[in-house]
Amino acid sequence: MFISIMNSMGRHKGKSIFSGILFFGLFGLLFSQIHAQQLPVSEPEAVGMSSQQLERLDSLILAAVEKKEFPGAVIVVGRRGRIVFRKAYGECQWIPQPQPMQISMLFDLASLTKPIATATSIMILVEQGKIRLWDKVKDFVSDFKPYTAAQDKDQEPTGKDACLWHLLTHTSGLPPYTDAAAVEKKYGKPCRLDDLVAHIAALEKVSPPGKEFHYSCLGFITLAYIVKKVSGQDIAAFSREHIFQPLNLENTGYNPPDKVAHLCVPTEVIGGTPLRGVVHDPLARVQGGISGNAGLFSTADDLAVIAQMFLNQGEFRDVRILSPLAVMRMTEVYPEVSFSGRGLGWDLNSSYATNGGDLFGPNSYGHTGYTGTSVWIDPDTGTFVIFLTNRVHPHDKGKIVPIRSKVANIVAAAIKN
Repeated sequence: MFISIMNSMGRHKGKSIFSGILFFGLFGLLFSQIHAQQLPVSEPEAVGMSSQQLERLDSLILAAVEKKEFPGAVIVVGRRGRIVFRKAYGECQWIPQPQPMQISMLFDLASLTKPIATATSIMILVEQGKIRLWDKVKDFVSDFKPYTAAQDKDQEPTGKDACLWHLLTHTSGLPPYTDAAAVEKKYGKPCRLDDLVAHIAALEKVSPPGKEFHYSCLGFITLAYIVKKVSGQDIAAFSREHIFQPLNLENTGYNPPDKVAHLCVPTEVIGGTPLRGVVHDPLARVQGGISGNAGLFSTADDLAVIAQMFLNQGEFRDVRILSPLAVMRMTEVYPEVSFSGRGLGWDLNSSYATNGGDLFGPNSYGHTGYTGTSVWIDPDTGTFVIFLTNRVHPHDKGKIVPIRSKVANIVAAAIKN
């Protein structure tokens, strides 16, 4: 699934982003351009952007690295089907010893798993006629406990049943998370998905479905269970067969094998050892690395293909993953719960959408990942921004939210026509 790729290496103002450029040399640069990315490269001015404005990213990111807000970063910006900015900054780790960041390294995407793997898989099943968004969750998880008024847990269930679109928009009433240590103690490790979903189904709901927005990893774990129940494949196998393999994304998937562990950007240090190629999210980790809420690993170049596929209304280089209408439904605020600011898996205007900055318009969408990853896509200008860090290394204290907004603002301001 994963292959080792040579790395293209950016420079800023005559200074090498990382020392390995001297080793790889010109051949390594050319090899990487051909093999590490599928989108053509262009000067920003050729697609109506300012290279001088984009250069502001250098000082922003290098200052954050200097402040130790995160060890390093990779940024890829694309517009009108072309890559216009592609750089690595800083180091991929500080512990056990510093190592330079490389563009083609694999990041733990954390919650980017939700729209890219899980929501897309659900929409593929919708297109296949195997499920409906209005199907009730209890049709797949029979013990899915409905909401009851907080003051009387013995009364009859209150309101309507949660549907699949409630899970996709984080309006099902499920709480945000559950204690992974308690799950492991009760069900063992790896925990079977069936057991975890039964545990989730029995949890008290925090609101009636469709009434409040509560960002919930548990809803996307439940969606992964539904993918498996309907298709017979877990979310890793289904997304690989229906999304990543057709797009030739050889560096995107779950549980990177040991042979590419050295290409994985480490996250938090736990028990004295950084997690490298092992998912950071506790609920995904207790399941053995495969989950609907987290667990996906990828590179910035592969994510650029995903972003361009969505900008192309579900198609990339004659390979169709989704229909145009499915992309439209995923990437607009879902009308039944417009207060949430959420699409089907994607975020447009919720309180979590600050990675879109202040300048991109209301049709733009994206998502973030807890480890420090983010994607933002603007169909109105044909632009995407991939910004990947490991802000949880070595300890879960790094700052990322304000910088995400500033990255998006710099990119948006570079668009001139």
